[in-house]
Amino acid sequence: MPDIRVIVTGDGSHSLLDAGLDETYHSRHGAMQESEYVFIEQGLHFRLERNRPSRLNIMEVGLGTALNAWLTFRCPAIQSLPVQYFAVEKFPLPAAVWQQLNYADADRKLFEDIHTLPWNSWQPVTDRISLFKCEDTLQHLQMPDLKFDVIYYDAFAPGKQPEMWTLNMLEKTVQNLQAGGVFVTYCAKGQLKRDLKSLGLAVESLPGPPGKREMVRAIRL
Repeated sequence: MPDIRVIVTGDGSHSLLDAGLDETYHSRHGAMQESEYVFIEQGLHFRLERNRPSRLNIMEVGLGTALNAWLTFRCPAIQSLPVQYFAVEKFPLPAAVWQQLNYADADRKLFEDIHTLPWNSWQPVTDRISLFKCEDTLQHLQMPDLKFDVIYYDAFAPGKQPEMWTLNMLEKTVQNLQAGGVFVTYCAKGQLKRDLKSLGLAVESLPGPPGKREMVRAIRL
């Protein structure tokens, strides 16, 4: 297990520092506000407002602290939808780490359920939300037989984890993105945008969360 330490970010919410990589799991300017803006507002809300599906399939690359999953499951806009959430994470956090995190105080039971449900099989979170936590690398992952409405791409930054941002890995991730589906990430590298365009997606550069100039959203037309 990497050397993981709890830190306080600019909005008062916790994040984690991978000391070996010298990389944080979220923006130091604010973990909560980054996740809410990048993944929930510009990803999930955008997809639902653009063309609301009858059921919702979401993929997350980098479950990490489970902040994105927790915010998604609590989102009022999905409360009438059946949801399948498929998350990939090679290094699940030990309880001694995730139990310290402070941003789930509003619904602690849900946060604990996300972390404690068994791995590598579909598990019910509520009567309409199912979660599959896949303990594997994206490189070795066998993609599920699902068409995704939203993909949260939340791997460590390209400078720290370049193998996650290759054309091959992006192609593997978006192959199950259905028409109208949305790929969203905090990263705004030029090579990422060129690669996504080469894979047939319409790419947008959006204003980033506090502390970051841009982010990327891409749509399967």
